[in-house]
Amino acid sequence: MSAPQSVLPNSLWAATATAGPETPALAGDMQVDVAVVGAGYTGLVTALHLAAAGTRVCVLDAGEPGWGASGRNGGQVIPGLKYDPDTLRKRFGGERAERLIEVAGGAADEVFSLIERYAIDCDATRKGWIQPAASQAAMRIIEGRAGQWRRQGVPVEVLDRAEVAGRIGSSHYLGAWVDPRAGSLQPLSYARGLARAALAEGAAIHGHSRVTSLERDRDAWCLTTAQGFRVRAERVVLATNGYTDDLWPGLRQTVIAANSFIVATRPLPDALRRSVLPGGEVCSDARRLLLYFKQDAHGRLLLGGRGPFAEPSRTGDWGHLEQSLASLFPQLAGVPFEYRWSGRVALTQDFLPHLHEPAPGLSMLLGYNGRGVALATALGRHLARRLLGTADDFPFPLTGIRPIPFHGLQRLYLGAGIAWYRLLDALC
Repeated sequence: MSAPQSVLPNSLWAATATAGPETPALAGDMQVDVAVVGAGYTGLVTALHLAAAGTRVCVLDAGEPGWGASGRNGGQVIPGLKYDPDTLRKRFGGERAERLIEVAGGAADEVFSLIERYAIDCDATRKGWIQPAASQAAMRIIEGRAGQWRRQGVPVEVLDRAEVAGRIGSSHYLGAWVDPRAGSLQPLSYARGLARAALAEGAAIHGHSRVTSLERDRDAWCLTTAQGFRVRAERVVLATNGYTDDLWPGLRQTVIAANSFIVATRPLPDALRRSVLPGGEVCSDARRLLLYFKQDAHGRLLLGGRGPFAEPSRTGDWGHLEQSLASLFPQLAGVPFEYRWSGRVALTQDFLPHLHEPAPGLSMLLGYNGRGVALATALGRHLARRLLGTADDFPFPLTGIRPIPFHGLQRLYLGAGIAWYRLLDALC
């Protein structure tokens, strides 16, 4: 689950989020139907749907709801997967592929539906996603992507160089496609709203309750927290994603916990605010090491991308992003940066989410590869349906726990890969 630290890290989201509900540490033993480890989007959405169906469920986390990537991400609600529909058809074929396309394509709908149903105050807007291309090769890819989703009935747009410059406020790109299904939110406020909704439906949520052991005890699972309290449950869900530890053998080694870094400016003056993404879209580009950016509700410009594997320790660790922002938006020269932060993204070897069930009554869902706001919300509901027995299958096939080879060297080969991709992107 979450790393040992339980204090919410400093970020724009921590400074501006709506207040969270009370989620006190577990202070005694308890028995439930389902215990969920991890109070991010996956765990909270799963618990919310279980509780709404009358299931006794508790959520345990080392920090508070949204402590991990759910409270640190870029706040972009983007549907789909890393793979386009035609690729999914070639890979999975038949009904499985069509189901994946439907679920992934509708993932943003799931987010905004929950926000509306539970009146979650999280600065939600739905103005679309622009994916621009900085090279001819990338342009060909996104034109093909747009065509595939258009054939699925999505009213996409394709922009030329002048049009994308007007929509984004940067002359850096050759063109783009626009997906109208996407949107934006304040991610920590969304996590806290999900927690509040789950509590209202009857779930129990205990922050600052790190689970230190998970064992089978006759007909139930027994979870023990760092404070020594125990939870007995018929079923357990591990929903720890980029902050997965060694609670279950081998699970941590199935993902690369890459660091994503974000910078945010001070609120922009009105004239500058109208010059960058004036339509309110979110944006992430089509380079190998993508940059993603948007404005928050108060006119700050956020820009994020990959950074060093190690946790940042000095302002210069975000220097590559500050330079990228200056290159993309020279009109913002002199605008100071107000916030810098980072969080872990769980990358799988096949770039698909994984559902593992290595023992009876034990489910693990993780690995959203940078699309976690929408995918975790959608798949959390599907996992709840699976646990309730109201759905015969899960959109993705069950997979075994297969550690990534040489996982212990991830710091080295991830760093080398980032350096190589940066070079390739620079040559485009």
